[in-house]
Amino acid sequence: MRLQTATDQELVKMYVKGQEQALAELLRRHKQKIYTSILVFVKNDVKAEDIFQDTFVKIIESLRRGKYYEDGKFLPWAMRIAHNLCIDNYRKSKRTPTVTTSEGYDIFNIMEFSSDDNGEDMMVKSEAKNKVRGLIDDLPPEQREVVILRHYADMSFKEIAEMTDVSINTALGRMRYALINMRKMIDTKKVVF
Repeated sequence: MRLQTATDQELVKMYVKGQEQALAELLRRHKQKIYTSILVFVKNDVKAEDIFQDTFVKIIESLRRGKYYEDGKFLPWAMRIAHNLCIDNYRKSKRTPTVTTSEGYDIFNIMEFSSDDNGEDMMVKSEAKNKVRGLIDDLPPEQREVVILRHYADMSFKEIAEMTDVSINTALGRMRYALINMRKMIDTKKVVF
């Protein structure tokens, strides 16, 4: 069987059986799409290349361990690995998000540190920042993902829709429900900023 005419699933099977060129063909086929989605997310060529390499290391490890069960859906599976690595990267970078609710209340605004802040101000803002992160962590996974992508990664809703393979309306709806849920959690838990 020629590698160029094999399906992704056939290539995965060939690679698992020891045919290294099958993985090279998968990489050739999907490199541009995976790399571009990472670059759109991180907006940095060097970081995108690092995450792309990490993505293929994870793909190789998963295939070798027999952890690939996505029959015929190699690209979405690989994109999900890349997407998760991008999110992990942004969590580690600790970028401060900004969210303006429909009432105009910016729950992340309090996290801006200025040179005029004294130690007490910085402690209060740090505590508030941890509270907001806790609220985000308590969101359902789909809503948490959109909040992180929108406000930590500064992605447009169109980019989020493409990255998560949903419609723009679905991405917007998830953000809307995330904000509603965060407001409810603030009220229910009596969170004070």
